[in-house]
Amino acid sequence: MPNKTFFWFFLPTGLAMILFIGLPIISTGVQSFYAQHDQVVKEVKKCDPFGCTVSIVVDNEATTKIREAKPLGKFNGFGTYVDRNHLATEEIKKFWNETETFGEFVDQVTNLPFYKALIFTLTYCIFVTPNVLLLGFIIALSLNAISRKIRGPLIFGTILPMIVTPLVGSLVLFWMIDSQGIIGANIQNLMDDPYLSLKSSKTLTWITIIIYGIWHHSPFAFVVFYAALQTVPQEPIEAAIIDGASRFQRIKHIVLPHIYPVVTFVALISLMDNFRVFEPIIGFSAEGSAQSLSWLIYDNLVNEEVILFGSAAATSMMTIIGIAILLAPVLVRTWKEFKTAR
Repeated sequence: MPNKTFFWFFLPTGLAMILFIGLPIISTGVQSFYAQHDQVVKEVKKCDPFGCTVSIVVDNEATTKIREAKPLGKFNGFGTYVDRNHLATEEIKKFWNETETFGEFVDQVTNLPFYKALIFTLTYCIFVTPNVLLLGFIIALSLNAISRKIRGPLIFGTILPMIVTPLVGSLVLFWMIDSQGIIGANIQNLMDDPYLSLKSSKTLTWITIIIYGIWHHSPFAFVVFYAALQTVPQEPIEAAIIDGASRFQRIKHIVLPHIYPVVTFVALISLMDNFRVFEPIIGFSAEGSAQSLSWLIYDNLVNEEVILFGSAAATSMMTIIGIAILLAPVLVRTWKEFKTAR
């Protein structure tokens, strides 16, 4: 495509990306360097027949004037990034000096809000992403091999989890695993324990959320893989069959190399989507056992006392950086392979 033609072709998309992606990220980055204003306090003297007392109260009028004059807040630089709710550099130094064993140090650090959320987010990504790819590919291969007469209804049933809104789906599963739900009640009967609950421990809660994540995201991988399988040339497969290659060998040496770019695409999309896990935590009411980076942002924005825009912005920027770090190896490898192919 000529450069001029490509420019006009890409211009609407580029403007939309700048308007709806670039500018919000820049705005969030600027906000992350500011913190909310401290409340202005004043002394109030009250006297009665028994004497006078002095109390400290918030001067709402003065506080409002400061916030109106500087709506972004007070400049805090990288202070928000290193405070206790984020990287917690001072706290980590303190734990390192005070703890006697490395295990105790790790326990102290992993109880900090940001690192607790980061561990859950990474655990969710590590378990959900590869299982989504594997399950989606297996389903796509299976449905591609069955009769076309029953393929349509099966495909429709397979993509149903993707149609369900994540929050609604997690709420449905939340009630199903309840002690009076169909899953929870059957597990209690199977284990012969009327007090057994999937909500009763942190580990069981994590496992439930991860299973839900695999169930919800697998249809996307299936749809993309199934479409890619339709483009696999039949001549090499027929030749491999004549040569006596097994089904596994045909998949390994013909199908997978052909759809490798699609696998990379699905992996990138799934990884980005899983890194911002949020809805299952809300749906399962699992905030006490599982917090993600996205949940930390939400928690800062629904603070009952003061909405912590700066803290939420800092967490957002660190989430973006985390996604970039996770995607960098795959993107670099893809770029090298593209250059080699050219």
